[in-house]
Amino acid sequence: MRLALLVAIVGLGVCASCGLVRSDKPLHDLRTNQREPEEFGIVPNRPLLDPESYGQLPPPTPGYANRADQNPKADAVVALGGNPARLDPNAGVPGSDAALVNRATRYGRDPNVRAELATADAEFRKRKNIFNWSLVPDNRYNRAYSGQSLDPNEWLRRYRAAGARTPTAPPAN
Repeated sequence: MRLALLVAIVGLGVCASCGLVRSDKPLHDLRTNQREPEEFGIVPNRPLLDPESYGQLPPPTPGYANRADQNPKADAVVALGGNPARLDPNAGVPGSDAALVNRATRYGRDPNVRAELATADAEFRKRKNIFNWSLVPDNRYNRAYSGQSLDPNEWLRRYRAAGARTPTAPPAN
């Protein structure tokens, strides 16, 4: 009887711990330390070659071109299906995007907007995350941003009531 009770308790503990692992929405985890995607999973690797003399190797230049990767950013853009010619900072806005950029910047633009938004978002999350410990796991992303979320079905209903053409949407559950 004791053995059956012990097995049941251990089994219940294992089942409960399986529920703590949630990988269905990794982007909602605000505690992640990963800042960038893993570039080695995207860029095609070239074979390593031994140089004729190790003494003639140039010093390493992290983040810049080297003997193996002559143009690493363009290689990554091509691997992701983009156009590497658009990496040229002197090329300006392509003609296909000119109308979009003009419309988006009609009231001006702030070149430092990303840094300002990152700072404001960090302060917002810090304010919303006063009680940081919980016995059961919860979705901190939804808890922090619940006041800023929109109900898509409500807005779909409003737009349709106003006579705006809207695409079809899945039914609300």
